[in-house]
Amino acid sequence: MSEPESHRVSIAPQQFAAVVDQVRQSLTALAQQGLDGVDCSRQSLAIIERWGREPAVDAQDLDGVRKILGDCRRCRLARGRKAIVFGEGDADADLVFVGEYPAVEDDRQGRPFTGSAGRLLARIIEAMSLTREQVYLCSIVKCCPTDDRPPSSEEIEACLPFLKRQLAALQPKAIIALGGLAARTLLASPEPIARLRGRFHEYQQIKVMPTFHPAYLLRHPEHKRAVWEDVQQVMRLLGLKAGK
Repeated sequence: MSEPESHRVSIAPQQFAAVVDQVRQSLTALAQQGLDGVDCSRQSLAIIERWGREPAVDAQDLDGVRKILGDCRRCRLARGRKAIVFGEGDADADLVFVGEYPAVEDDRQGRPFTGSAGRLLARIIEAMSLTREQVYLCSIVKCCPTDDRPPSSEEIEACLPFLKRQLAALQPKAIIALGGLAARTLLASPEPIARLRGRFHEYQQIKVMPTFHPAYLLRHPEHKRAVWEDVQQVMRLLGLKAGK
C-alpha cells in the first residue's frame, strides 16, 4: 500500500546532497579507524538530529559548495593542513585553471598558486591578456599533503566531488588542466601529460586543454614553448589576443 500523500516528506536536492555528504564523512571516519557496522556515536546522532532543521544549502553556486565542504575531515589530509584551499577568482569566468593540490605556501595563505609556481602562472595569465581576478583557480585536492608526496587515490576520491560541483557552478567555456594528476583525474584517463597535452579534450561538454604544471616548468623551462602553444589554442577558442 502506498504511503498517504499527507504523510510524505519532501527534501530538496541540495538538502539531500548535504545529508549524503554527512553520512559519507561519518562512514569514512569509521573506516579509517578500522571499524565497521552502524555508526551510532553521539556526534553522528547529533548530525541526524539536525537533518531537516538546518537551512537549505544551494549546491548550485560556489558559496553553497563551500558550505557543504565545511571543515572537511573526509580524508587524512585534514590532519596536517593549515587551511582548506577551496579556490578563488571570478565566479563568471570563461576560463578555469585546475591544478593538482595546494603547495606549502598555498596552505599557509589559504589561497591557490601563491608561491613561485603561482607567480609563473600569473605571467602566463597576463600573456593571455587576462588577470588572476578574471579567471578562476582551483585544484583537484583542496588540502596540502604535509609529508612531501602527491595525494593518494583515496584522498583524490574524497575531494573530487567538490571540484565537480565547483565546475558545475562555474560552467566555464574552457578549462586548463595543469599537470598530469589534474589532467588524468579530470579526464579519467591513464595517459601521461605528454600525450594528453596539445589538443582539446572534453569534460561535461567543456573544452579541456591539459598542459604542464608551472612547478614543472620551473624545473624544466625547455617546456615553456609547449605550454605557450597549448595556451594559444585556448586563447583562440576564447577570442583572446596575446598581451604585451
